[in-house]
Amino acid sequence: MDYVSALVPPVVMAVFFIGVIRVIVKTQGGANKFKEDAYVDAALARVDGAPDVAATTGSVPGQAKNSDA
Repeated sequence: MDYVSALVPPVVMAVFFIGVIRVIVKTQGGANKFKEDAYVDAALARVDGAPDVAATTGSVPGQAKNSDA
């Protein structure tokens, strides 16, 4: 009976793994695809659209600007 107790954990993990893969495959595409793509596009636009403070002002945030230049 030791072989049964040795085989049960891998079999249980394999069943759950197959279930997870099936859920992932089933949820790809369809109506959810457009919603997920919109979230990703919004996040990328937020990152790409954020102005670079050092590039736009010529200074590092927190430093005083030199008025002699």
